[in-house]
Amino acid sequence: MSPAAPATLNDWLAYIEQQHTQAIELGLDRLFVVKAALGQTQTCPVITVGGTNGKGSTCAMLEAILTTAGYCVGLYTSPHLLHYNERVRLNGKPVSDAALCAAFARVETARGQVPLTYFEFGTLGAWEVFAAASPDVIILEVGLGGRLDAVNIYDPDCAIVTGIDLDHMDFLGDTREKIAFEKAGIFRPGKPAICGDLQVPHTLVEHAQKIGADLQLIGRDFGFETQTENRQWAWWGRGAKRGASENIRRGGLAHPALRGSRQLLNASVVLAALDTLQERLPLSMAEIRQGLAVVELPGRFQSLPGRPVTVLDVAHNPQAARVLADNLLDQGFFGTTWAVCGMLRDKDMAGVIAALQGRIERWLPCTLGGPRGASAAELAQCLQAAGETVEAEFDTVMAAYAHAQERAAENDRIVVFGSFLTVAEVLDTQSAPAPTGSQG
Repeated sequence: MSPAAPATLNDWLAYIEQQHTQAIELGLDRLFVVKAALGQTQTCPVITVGGTNGKGSTCAMLEAILTTAGYCVGLYTSPHLLHYNERVRLNGKPVSDAALCAAFARVETARGQVPLTYFEFGTLGAWEVFAAASPDVIILEVGLGGRLDAVNIYDPDCAIVTGIDLDHMDFLGDTREKIAFEKAGIFRPGKPAICGDLQVPHTLVEHAQKIGADLQLIGRDFGFETQTENRQWAWWGRGAKRGASENIRRGGLAHPALRGSRQLLNASVVLAALDTLQERLPLSMAEIRQGLAVVELPGRFQSLPGRPVTVLDVAHNPQAARVLADNLLDQGFFGTTWAVCGMLRDKDMAGVIAALQGRIERWLPCTLGGPRGASAAELAQCLQAAGETVEAEFDTVMAAYAHAQERAAENDRIVVFGSFLTVAEVLDTQSAPAPTGSQG
C-alpha cells in the first residue's frame, strides 16, 4: 500500500481510479491472481445477472424477494446514481463507508503490483464485504459483457441473461450474435442458465449446449400470462426438476412495483431463476408476492412527485429507448412531452433518438461533463438530422431541467433520460445525504 493510506471512502475511490492506465481492460487473469491472494471462496449460492438492459430491475427484484423471505442478501451492482455505497448492499441497504474502506485496504494489500481497473478493484472489494457478513445468497450484476467481466471470476449457481442488443460494441462486437456469445460466458456446465431475450441469438444457445449448461428460454421453458380482468398475472415454468412432464403454474400475482411494460418479463426471469434454487433457498408464494410489491429501483421510469410530471429513466441505448417509448405511450395523455437529454459520446445517439420519435415534442439537449460526455451541440446535430426540432441547447442538465420546469404546463410531462449521469443530476436535488452509519 502507498505510504499514506487513503483515509476516507472518497480518498479510496480517487486512489483506485489511478491504479490502472485504462478505464476498461477486459480479462480475468489478473483478477484470479488477486482473488487467490485474498483467499476468496464461495460459501453460499451465487446468482450472476448479465444482459444489455433489465439487469438492474432483475437484481432489484431478486434482492427484494429474497430479503422479504428473511435471507441475508448481498447485492453488487453498477453503476451508482448518487453514492458509491449503492453498488454494495446487504439486506437491501447500502453498506457503510467503513466497511468499504476496510475491504479496499485488504484488496490493496493482496494485489501487490497487479494493476486493477476501478471496476475490478470494486468487484474484489465487494466480495470482501460479503465475505465478512456471511450472507445466505450473493447477487452479482455484470458490468460489461460477461465472459471477460470481473464478476465472472465467481461461479454462479444460476446465471441470467436478461436481453441482448447493440451496446458497448467496441468491446463486445458489432452484432447481436457476437454480443450474445460474450454474455453467455457467464453460463456454467450443469448449472441453470436463464435467458429472457424474446429473439435469442443462436450463439447463446449454441454456447450453452456446448458447455452443457441447463438453458431455460422465455417462451419455451417459462413465461407469463396477464389476467386483465383482475389486473394480475401468472407465471409458468418447467419446475425445479429438469425434464418434468408438465409445467408448473403460479397465478394470482400482483404486478411488480417497478413501472414499465417490460417488468413482467423481468419478473418472469426472476421467478425462473429462483425456482432453480428452490432446494437451497426455499420461498413461499406469499414471500414472492410481497417482494414484488415492495421492490424499488431509482431511475427506471421513476416519476417524481408534483406537477408537471417528471419521469426519470437511465435509458442510454436503442433497446432501452424503445422500452421507454412504450412506457411513455402507456402512461396516458399529456399535453406536451419535454425531453431533457444528455448522453455519452460513445453511445448510439441516433439510434436512441429514432426509438423515441413521435413520443417527444420539445427536445432540450444538454452537455454532460467528462471526456466521454457528448456536448449539447453534438446531440442537437443528431436530433436535427433525424428531423426533430431542438428548442434550445444547454450547458448543463440542471439548466435544461429548469427551462423545462419553467415552460411546461401543469398537464405536460418532462422526461429526463440518456445516461445514469443525466438522471443523477436531477435525482440529487430530490435526495437527502446518504447515511454513513454502521450498516454492513
